[in-house]
Amino acid sequence: MKLSGLGKGLESLIPKTMPVKSEAAVLGDAPKTKESIFLIEVDKIKENPHQPRRDFDEIELQSLASSIREHGILQPLIISKFEDENPSGIKVFYELIAGERRLKAAKLAGFQFVPAIIKPKVEDRNKLELALIENIQRADLNAIEKARGYDELMKKFGLSQKETAFKVGQSRESVANTLRLLGLSIEIQKAIESGKISEGHGRAILAIENDNQQLALMNEIISKNLSVRAAESLGRQVKGVVKKIKENALDPESKALESRLEEFLGTRVKLAKSGNRGRILIEFYSPEELNAILDKILNTRY
Repeated sequence: MKLSGLGKGLESLIPKTMPVKSEAAVLGDAPKTKESIFLIEVDKIKENPHQPRRDFDEIELQSLASSIREHGILQPLIISKFEDENPSGIKVFYELIAGERRLKAAKLAGFQFVPAIIKPKVEDRNKLELALIENIQRADLNAIEKARGYDELMKKFGLSQKETAFKVGQSRESVANTLRLLGLSIEIQKAIESGKISEGHGRAILAIENDNQQLALMNEIISKNLSVRAAESLGRQVKGVVKKIKENALDPESKALESRLEEFLGTRVKLAKSGNRGRILIEFYSPEELNAILDKILNTRY
């Protein structure tokens, strides 16, 4: 299987030909390959601590388990071997590099052994990198899980967005847009993870800066089942209102002047500014009040 656009990635770890089509194939019916495939006890394989995926759909796992019962594991797991020396001897265990869904499904299927390719000890950076690549290639990660994976790669190993994009075979813009989702509140991130809203909805929500308004927009999207385009339109409307309010907000000096005018004229005064320009709105509630205001203005001497 050729993984295009992913540099070496998983391709460098997987043999050119795959002999494993079932458990029987692992036991000796398969042709020779450059890399050996071993049957490994599932209880001796530890999960990849750098696996970016946190949630596994139980229904999908059960479906994969049923397929594995019928057809076996079509692609071997990739693992590293470790030896732990203690007073009673040497304990051998393995750490998963790629294939966590297959491992979980194999356990559900009741398999005691799984086919695996044993690689030399892999650096933490490569474990995360390869787990990301595998999941992205199979479209198994949701947008938030991808974002966390990218973020971990960048923070742990000092990678730029461009370097991260190259590692996982994505464009820099795609990585940047996905990373932006981590700026959303936890509640909105969970909504994306659970599938209540999409990644596109998340980006539409990001157009609004205020957390409460973001939550309000998310609830509107869910309750009205808005499309991404409709959510973007609503987000622009909210952003426009907020911008207008900000533009009309008075600085302390103008606010003080507004209060002085209200005190002097004895009525409500609204001062609106836009740069060096603006307007003054003076309220009155009867012809008599209007005349009184005019008298005060016209009779004032400086």
